[in-house]
Amino acid sequence: MKYMLLIYLEENSWQSLTEAERQAVYAEYRQFSQDIASSGHYISGSELHPVSMATSVRVRNGDQLTTDGPFVGMKEAVGGMFILEADDLDAAIEVAARVPAARYGGAVEIRPSEVYW
Repeated sequence: MKYMLLIYLEENSWQSLTEAERQAVYAEYRQFSQDIASSGHYISGSELHPVSMATSVRVRNGDQLTTDGPFVGMKEAVGGMFILEADDLDAAIEVAARVPAARYGGAVEIRPSEVYW
């Protein structure tokens, strides 16, 4: 089954790191990505740009409204994601627990994915 791991972090916490600290975290993500690729779990993954780069689209009563910024204000924002293949939720949880953000004050939300179209 496919699962999406949504990585939530407070953007300010990332900005407060030094460049050396950021590079160390990136190295952890590279290793994590290599590990889950070699285990057969990895399908896709990506870091997202900051929420300030977001564009939101809404359609209400047939009218399209496009605004700069996130859809909703929140303390934590989605900072990245992985799509993986796992036998079950327990296996997906084991992978999610290894995402570096889970140890650095963030959270990893796991959602099963189905294709209906």
